[in-house]
Amino acid sequence: MRRFVRPLVLTALAACCGAAFAATTDAPPLGHLPTWAQPESYKLTFKVDPKQETYAGSSTIKIKLSQPSDFVWLHGKELKVSKVTVTDAAGKKHVGKYTVAAEKEGVVRVDLGAKLEGEITLAIEFTAPLNKQLQGLYKVSHEGVPYAMTQMEPVSARYAFPGFDEPSFKVPFDISLTIPADDQGVANTAQVKEEKAGAGWKTLTFSTTKPLPTYLVAFAVGPWDVVKGPDINPTEFRSTATPLRGIAAKGEGHRMQHVLGETNSIIHTLEDYYGFGYPYDKLDLLAAPDFSAGAMENAGLVTFRDWLLLIDPDSAAQYVRGSFNVNAHELAHQWTGDTVTMAWWDDLWLNEAFATWMQQKVTTKVHPEYRADLDRVRGAQGAMNNDSLVSARKIRQPITGNGDIETAFDGITYQKGAAVLGMFEGYVTDPVFQKGMRAYIQKHKFANATADDLIDSIAEAAGQGDAFKKAFRSFLDQSGVPYVSTEVKTEGGKTVLHLAQSRYLPLGSTGDASRVWGVPMCVRYGTTGGANKVKCELLDKATGTMVLDDAAKNTWVLPNADGRGYYRFAQSKADLAALSKVVGTLSDAEQLAYADAVRAGFQHGDLDAGDVLAAFKPLTSSKTREVFTAPLMTFNWILNNEATTDAQRTRLRKWATDAYLPKLKELGYKKKAGEPDNDTITRTALAGFLADDDIAQPEVRAEMLKQGDAALKMKDGHLDLEAADSDLLADALGVAVQERGASAVDALIAEIPKTSDPAKRNAMLSALASTKDPALANKVRDFALGKDVKVGEMAMVLRGGRDSEATRADLWKWFVANYDKIVARTGSFAGGQLPGLAGGGGCSKAEADRLGEFFKPRLGQVSGAERGLAQTSEQILLCSAQKAKQDPKAILR
Repeated sequence: MRRFVRPLVLTALAACCGAAFAATTDAPPLGHLPTWAQPESYKLTFKVDPKQETYAGSSTIKIKLSQPSDFVWLHGKELKVSKVTVTDAAGKKHVGKYTVAAEKEGVVRVDLGAKLEGEITLAIEFTAPLNKQLQGLYKVSHEGVPYAMTQMEPVSARYAFPGFDEPSFKVPFDISLTIPADDQGVANTAQVKEEKAGAGWKTLTFSTTKPLPTYLVAFAVGPWDVVKGPDINPTEFRSTATPLRGIAAKGEGHRMQHVLGETNSIIHTLEDYYGFGYPYDKLDLLAAPDFSAGAMENAGLVTFRDWLLLIDPDSAAQYVRGSFNVNAHELAHQWTGDTVTMAWWDDLWLNEAFATWMQQKVTTKVHPEYRADLDRVRGAQGAMNNDSLVSARKIRQPITGNGDIETAFDGITYQKGAAVLGMFEGYVTDPVFQKGMRAYIQKHKFANATADDLIDSIAEAAGQGDAFKKAFRSFLDQSGVPYVSTEVKTEGGKTVLHLAQSRYLPLGSTGDASRVWGVPMCVRYGTTGGANKVKCELLDKATGTMVLDDAAKNTWVLPNADGRGYYRFAQSKADLAALSKVVGTLSDAEQLAYADAVRAGFQHGDLDAGDVLAAFKPLTSSKTREVFTAPLMTFNWILNNEATTDAQRTRLRKWATDAYLPKLKELGYKKKAGEPDNDTITRTALAGFLADDDIAQPEVRAEMLKQGDAALKMKDGHLDLEAADSDLLADALGVAVQERGASAVDALIAEIPKTSDPAKRNAMLSALASTKDPALANKVRDFALGKDVKVGEMAMVLRGGRDSEATRADLWKWFVANYDKIVARTGSFAGGQLPGLAGGGGCSKAEADRLGEFFKPRLGQVSGAERGLAQTSEQILLCSAQKAKQDPKAILR
């Protein structure tokens, strides 16, 4: 859900009176601001007209100085300050001076006009541009109409107003907006007053917020549709109803009804779990016309990419599910993140891992058919792919600069963090973990907390001591995935499972495998009489043993019962073969754990392609989509990187067709009235896989082309996009682009500017990215840099064209030629993703070398790119090493 790229050149910040930064004995703090100056409250006023290019504001901050000083450090970026007034504890006013101290980091020094102590009030008047890069207070358009809205996380509040832009400075805010009389304004809290403010203007005043960090401050201005939803009913934890509204661009408000209808159930589930009522005076859900993240948990005003909220009766099933899941994630933040906030960005996982973990609980309760239990396992396994890199972050990664903050929004923080929580929750039991969570929320409500605060609460609830705490911290404070090798032996008449742990490292890794965690190890094994049993123990040393009571002779063992552990396991080929014979009797989550073990063994060099295809075959007969599609990522790697002859490719395509075409034919190629959304999503997954030109199954590709051609016909001046199945639209258009070439590309490029529906835009942009023709691919990329593609949509197009070394070479040439334009347009959201955008999918040393040669001289210019370069380069080299190890003949075995 996070950012993209920091600009290479930032506009110079002017000091209050045009003065440049003068050297002082105090160097500007580039990390934490000093704590001897503590904000106590803010009064923020803004005069905003989205039709203009700039806005005006004032930031009045009550500050307590615990030591005498004639200056304070603040944050501010691209702000033109016109006046600074300082009021001391006696009420005397002083003229202050605002000076840019560290332009890149957005640190400023405010001289107070006298040496002061105790409580002071600092009032700063300023103007600033409405940002064009989706950060701070930024400007977007919908159907040509401008809107202004905010995105402050992680360090962008400093673009919007001067203040203490760190999570530990958590205080109340009073916000007022002076806006055009015909516009609507919303903020974190309920509006309490509206007044005329001169010809054509009005001023809206909002109630005082609960204590918030700056990154959760939010407001929006424009001709919004404001749609009243059903009030959130009172509960035993909240005595009054809470108003609920949907906020959408003009003309889109009617599409908010679905998400508003789901929100009561989410809030009530969260309240029941935490034993703590929703704490804010209203809840607005805002569909942003353009947005850098997926969504943002601003207290009381949660903002989303528009396609996550604008749902119609015929919306694609993936959007309907995504809407619920992301809403549940953001609303979970109202407790973990908003009510209790991390003290510093190294504990971002206290926000994001908990919201991910809690969303899965909410979804499981409200929509069990969505199988959030399997999303948890798959999310953990996805994080393991990144966590297998030597360059992987820790969950609690030390922060050395803003780039570390911006690159912390990744699978390690979200999915690994959630998996670690779920693993230790299972170890102490769910009710005990809930008891600890309730205590944690109560103790730190409306304040800040650290990892130790959380671990202490869980340990106390569970009656656990230092060993438990050490085990928990072993997953937070070191990177990597535990790799547990198991071997069953008979000793003294008992069946004993021997365990040895190390760090999982793929073929070609330069890392040190010697690493130990405190692993809550749970294994399932066969017992006498054909039943099975689970046993759990904490493995906190390099080696250990576990006695398997009542084990059957020559028992099979699944070393990750319920798929709940954040670790990988290794078995001999014989043991894995024994497990494969019973894998169909295991739970879906356990079958996913088995699939990951096969994948891990392949990447580790223990299994070849023939072994993998044989081991995966039992999974393809599952009736659960998440299970039978689990082989696809590894299968695609083998097809694209290992198969070298027509015979090998034919064998792989037959394997895929035999496994998946019957399932697709049973579903058909069009959504049926009233069918379960799981069938709809399954159809989409299988059709996309089989129609892709790597498989190119003739029947499926012909059907997709038929639907794509129909969608490309004109009807009433627009493409007839409704002619294709709404869930298959992107794949159908993608096949049409590949088969019809320039005519299809030109038709989509012409249609996108005329289309505001976000789901249709996503489908068309995704289809454009699928072109294989080098000249058309560059035309599409050029289009992505233009005004008709939103900033937040660019990556969707630019991630295409990396299926082969030749197409990656074409992408690379274009990227290098257009690098400055990409950076200038995208701003500072997730700069760490830029190397991956250029080099992702590479599989040769030459590709890694050219990536490094280009980016190393530019690392100081793009925040977060250093980590992105390290990880992308390592992924490329690992792919190359694995490719070199493989014997393609094994495919035919």
